[in-house]
Amino acid sequence: MTLFESSADRPLADRMRPRILDEVIGQEHLTGPGRLLAALAAGRRPASLLFWGPPGTGKTTLGLVMAHEWEADFVALSAVTAGVRDLRETAAAARARRQSGGRRTVLFVDEIHRFNRTQQDALLPHIESGLLTLLGATTENPSFEVNAALLSRMRVVTLRPHTPESLLRCLETALADQTRGVGRPGLQVDASARDAIVASADGDARRALNTLEAGAALVSPGGALSLEIVHEAMQTVPLRYDRSGEEHFNVVSALQKSIRGGDADAALYWLARLLLSGEDRLYVARRLVRTAIEDIGLAEPNALLLAMTTVEAVRFLGEPEGDLALAELAIYLALAPHSNAAWRALERATGLVRESGSLPVPLALRNAPTAWMKAQGYGEGYRYTHDHMAAAGWQEFLPDSLRGSTLYDPEGRGTEGRLGERLEAFRALGRERRAGEKKSGGSEEPPL
Repeated sequence: MTLFESSADRPLADRMRPRILDEVIGQEHLTGPGRLLAALAAGRRPASLLFWGPPGTGKTTLGLVMAHEWEADFVALSAVTAGVRDLRETAAAARARRQSGGRRTVLFVDEIHRFNRTQQDALLPHIESGLLTLLGATTENPSFEVNAALLSRMRVVTLRPHTPESLLRCLETALADQTRGVGRPGLQVDASARDAIVASADGDARRALNTLEAGAALVSPGGALSLEIVHEAMQTVPLRYDRSGEEHFNVVSALQKSIRGGDADAALYWLARLLLSGEDRLYVARRLVRTAIEDIGLAEPNALLLAMTTVEAVRFLGEPEGDLALAELAIYLALAPHSNAAWRALERATGLVRESGSLPVPLALRNAPTAWMKAQGYGEGYRYTHDHMAAAGWQEFLPDSLRGSTLYDPEGRGTEGRLGERLEAFRALGRERRAGEKKSGGSEEPPL
C-alpha cells in the first residue's frame, strides 16, 4: 500500500493527513519532545501499539506516520471485513519480505475490537516472533473488547478529542494549502463560520475538515465562506454515541449521578444527550425507575410510583410527547429527598444471612395447624398485633441469636425521616422488653 496518495478525488480529511510526526496537530501528550511516539520514531524502535480514542482523533494517521518513521511497509486491514485467512496471507507476505532482505511489516488493524477471540489469538505468534508490528485502532475501551493475551503484547496509546484550538489549526492548515487543501486565491472564511465548524465537530478533525470542504464547494468565486453556508453544508450533525459502546454507558452514568447529586440542570442535559442520540425511550425510563429505587428510596416513596407511571406514559405516547414525561421525572428525582438506606439495609441483611446461615425460625412465629405442632410449642407466645396495637415493636421476630440486631438505618430526609421516628419508637419498646426480661428472668407481657 502506498502510504500517502495525492489523488484530488480523495476527501479533504484524507488528503490533509500528516506525513511525518512533526506535522501531526493535537495529541502533543504523545508526539511532543520526549513523549512516547516521538521517542519511538526517533529511535526507529517499532513497537506494537493500540490506539484508543474517539473518531477523528488521528488513529489511522498515527499508524501511517509511525510506519513511515520506522521505514516499514504498511499493510492495513479492517476488522469489519478481514478474517483469519487475511491475517495468514499478511504474515506469509511479511515472512517472504523478511527472507528477501526487505523492510519489516507494520500491520494496521482498524476497529480491532471487532475481531473475535479466534482472530485476535491468530495475531499472537506473529507479534511474539516480531514478524509483524501490530498497530490497532479502536473507539471502544480495550479492557472490555481486546483479550488479555493480545493486550499484554501491546502498549495502549490513548488519544484525546481535539481541542477547539487544535481544530482551528487543522482548518487553517487546509485553507492555506493550495495543493492538498481547499486554499484558493480570494477565498475568505468568516470567523463565525470557523467557530461554527469547530463547535459542530465535537472534537473530530475529520468532521471539521469534511464540513470545511463541503462549505468551500458552495462558495462562489471571490466569495466568502459564511455562517449561513456552513449551516447549509452541515445539515444535521450527529452526536458521538454508540448504544452498545462505552459512550452509551458513560452518558447513562452521568445522568444517574447528576440526579443522585441533586443537579436538575445536569440531569436535563444528559437526558437530552440520550434523547437526541436516538436512545430507546423505554430504556431511559427503566434507568430512571432504577434511580428512583436506588437513590430516592423511602425518602420519597411516591418517586417509584411516578417513575412507573412515566414508563406507561412513554409507552402510551411515544416520542416526542413522551420525552416531556421523562424530563419531568428527571427533574422530580433530582430535587426529591434522597436516601439509599434501604439498599444499605438489604446489603447488611444479606451479609448477616450469609454469615449466620439458616437459623431456625423462632417457635412463636411458626404456624401451628396441627395439635402435635401446638404441643411442640409452635406459635406459643405470639401476640396478634392487631389485638395489641400498643405491642408493635414489643415482640421479637429475628432468630434468637440475632435479637437486637440493627439493619435498617434510615436517613432523616423526607418520608424516611418520619419512618425513622416510628422505627425508633418500636426499637425503644424492644429495648425496654429485653431489659425487663433480663431483670425478671422471664418473658415480659406486651402492653395492652
